[in-house]
Order: sequence, then C-alpha cells, then structure tokens
Amino acid sequence: MNFNRLFNLSLRHKIKNKMIKTLLLGIAILSIAILLMGIKVFFTKKGEFPNTHISGSKAMRDRGISCATSQDREASNRESLIEKILKEKV
Repeated sequence: MNFNRLFNLSLRHKIKNKMIKTLLLGIAILSIAILLMGIKVFFTKKGEFPNTHISGSKAMRDRGISCATSQDREASNRESLIEKILKEKV
C-alpha cells in the first residue's frame, strides 16, 4: 500500500512538472512572437504600427471610399432637413 501511495505522489509531481514546463514554453513562444512582430516599432526611433484603417489608404481616398464609422460621424454632425426648415422660420 505504501508503494502505491508513493507512486501516485510521484506521478502527480511529474504531471505538475510537465504542465509547468508546457506553460513556460508557451509563454516563451508567445513573447518571442510579439517581439518579432514589433521589431520595427520597438527598435526604431519613429517606429509605428502600420495604419490599416481605410482612411489611411491613398488609393481608397482617391476612389472616394471611406470608413463606415467616419461616414456615420459625418452624418450625425450634419444638420437635418427639419432643423434647417425650423431655423429658416425663426
């Protein structure tokens, strides 16, 4: 009986060690990936992430295509037809 108990404790200890090693390996791989993706940003003076927004593309601006969020913002800032009519009457 004593042997089984020691074997179970040893097995649990081995499983914990494997889990910890796997977790540390995953953290290391993730850290390396983040570092490699951000080399330009981290190690240059004017490092910036590329602008992937639609308004950042000259070709899209030339075609008159803009972001839906920007269009919504512009539309909400515009004065509605009813507001224009009411202002004229006052």
